[in-house]
Amino acid sequence: MTREEFDNRLAMILQDAAFGTTADLTDRAVAYWNGQRIVYATLRDDDSGLIDKEFSLEGHWSEWREWLEEWMVQPSFSVRPELQDEIRVAPSSGTPTP
Repeated sequence: MTREEFDNRLAMILQDAAFGTTADLTDRAVAYWNGQRIVYATLRDDDSGLIDKEFSLEGHWSEWREWLEEWMVQPSFSVRPELQDEIRVAPSSGTPTP
C-alpha cells in the first residue's frame, strides 16, 4: 500500500466517524478528520492523552508502513473531547465553524 492509498482509506473511515474521533495509529500518534483533510498529530508526553502537535506522515511512512498496513486490518479509535470542542460543523455547509 502506498502512503496515498493509506491516506485515502483512512480519510474515508474518518469522514464517516463522528467529529472528535481519532484513529489511534501508535501509542503516541493519532489521526483525525478536521472537516477538510486528515491531520496527523502526536500526543502530549504527560500521559494526558491530549493532542500536542501536528506532523507529516510522509516523514515516517517508510518506517511505519508495515505497522500501518497491519493497523488498517484492525484499526483502533478513540473519541477526544478536545477535538469535539474545537471542530463544529455547520449543518447546511458541511464545513467546520469556530
